Order: sequence, then C-alpha cells, then structure tokens
Amino acid sequence: MKILMIIVLVLVTLVAVAFGYIYWQNSQVPELGVRDGQLTPLSGNPNGVSTQAVDTSKSVAPWPFKADQPATMDAIKAAVAAHGGGEIVTERADYLRVIFTTPKMRFRDDAEFYLDSDARVVHFRSESRAGKSDLGLNHQRHQQLATLYAR
Repeated sequence: MKILMIIVLVLVTLVAVAFGYIYWQNSQVPELGVRDGQLTPLSGNPNGVSTQAVDTSKSVAPWPFKADQPATMDAIKAAVAAHGGGEIVTERADYLRVIFTTPKMRFRDDAEFYLDSDARVVHFRSESRAGKSDLGLNHQRHQQLATLYAR
C-alpha cells in the first residue's frame, strides 16, 4: 500500500511539473518581426509553418496582394476576425502580429503577416509557443485563413 502511494505521488508530481513547464513556455513572448524582408526563422520543433521556411514540411504558400497594400491589410484583418481566437498585438502598414489562443487548453500561437510590396505577396509565419508538436494546427490555421482571405 505504501509503495502504491509513493508511485501515485511521483506520478502526480511529474504531471504537475509537466503542466508547469508548458504553462511557463506558453507565457514566454518570443522576439519576432521582419528583418531585411525575412520573418523570424522557425525553431527546430515541428510546431510551426512559414512561407519562408527552408524545410518543405514547414513551408506554406504566400498569398497574393489585393488591389494595394491597405486593401491587403484590411483583407488579412477581416480573415483573422472571421477565423476567431486571435488578438492583434502589433500592426504596421506592412506587418501584422496576432496571438491565437486555443479554446480548450489556452495555448498561444504567434502568427505574423508581412506584406512584401516588392513581390506583391503576403508572407505568413505561425508557431506554437508551447510543446514540441502542434498536431498540424498551424498548417490548418494557414489554410483556413487563406480561404477567408481569398473571399
């Protein structure tokens, strides 16, 4: 009986430590942005996607510009609003940063949109703050936002 209680105590402690670590990861705000036309590279974890990723498993397609840069930004913000779960935290004429929060576990994913006016495309980057894998969530988000943006 005593051994069983020790095992349960160890398991409860391990679960508490794991959740504490995930909570800590989720609260860390990464340094992101655009430097020389490039969004911040993705980490080595399989929990993000980018239009500028070198790794093909993390690469997604950029979006074409609308009529001009303001119309493009308006369409991006409309797609984010229609998608839901996002909070705009940084906005400039050529850049938008949004934090998406998952409904159940409250995980935070940082998404960025860079409007490359020379190439007339929107570059996208989205990566989960916590955990190693996102089970394809950021790729799905890119596809859903792309559909909403195309309307």
